[in-house]
Amino acid sequence: MSDNKYPLAHYVNHNSPLVFGCMSLGGGWSREPVSNADVQQAHNVIDAALDAGICVFDHADIYTHGKAEQVFGKVLQQRPQLREQISLQSKCGIRFADANTPQRYDFSSGWILQSVDNILSRLNIEQLDVLLLHRPDPLMQPEEVASAFALLQQAGKVKHFGVSNMQQHQMALLQDALSTPLVANQLELSLSHLAWLDEGTTAGCSGEPGVNFGSGTIEYCRRNKVQLQAWGSLSQGLFSGKDVTDAAANIRATADLVAQLAAEYQVSKEAIVLGWLMRHPAHIQPVIGTTDLQRINACAQATRVQLSREHWYALYLAARGRALP
Repeated sequence: MSDNKYPLAHYVNHNSPLVFGCMSLGGGWSREPVSNADVQQAHNVIDAALDAGICVFDHADIYTHGKAEQVFGKVLQQRPQLREQISLQSKCGIRFADANTPQRYDFSSGWILQSVDNILSRLNIEQLDVLLLHRPDPLMQPEEVASAFALLQQAGKVKHFGVSNMQQHQMALLQDALSTPLVANQLELSLSHLAWLDEGTTAGCSGEPGVNFGSGTIEYCRRNKVQLQAWGSLSQGLFSGKDVTDAAANIRATADLVAQLAAEYQVSKEAIVLGWLMRHPAHIQPVIGTTDLQRINACAQATRVQLSREHWYALYLAARGRALP
């Protein structure tokens, strides 16, 4: 395990180049209860993911209003042996608006502890492999978070902790208060959201547009063995099947290049899109969220792709739509 290139594999029992994101499970964002059809879909999706070599499953307490975790828990109740084959992570910290309170992020100790109890109940498990804080809370007190994390570890409810959508300074501030390492950071990284690359590539270059991405975050995670996970990794199918006839020129050019490379490498278009992320030396784990069984298999073909430097840069330039400085 210690030789594995994916940092998260050092902390959990399973290595998985891809992560399956469960945000579409549970029958959608309605308030309708979970149906038998929803449970069967979850069975099918989990089996397809495992057959494709994907054994890390990503949740959040808000996904489909908790139904994504609930339906997954029903599968585990029916097939408890699955628990030994997979790693489970979930996220907390986002609270929706209601009649009396606004939308907000909440890293208070009480909310974290309550959230984890609810996550475990819905998933029908006793311990979560990784808990991620979903989005940065401006009112975060690092010591309060550290206290909650310590209680959760001592109680055996969570093995490890990470974050989502945090830049390096927020991570460092939190890490200073913790007695346990942050093991993962889930960020939006894709061919259609290039700020994470442009931030470093264009540093100090006049005439380049401003970049809204936390400077040094990728490097911080690499230095501290924090697993980078990429949400939105497939760009909602923008380069692997969506009709881009009326899209911007750089989108059309990128889609054409993806199709060309898919033919050259003899893999799916999804594999090229994901393989581009996975070619980065940070060993990024793309998170995929499709419930289409054939597309899950298409995504898994990314493990067969090792893009050349030239092809990696060709995709980067096509997606940028302009030359490097």
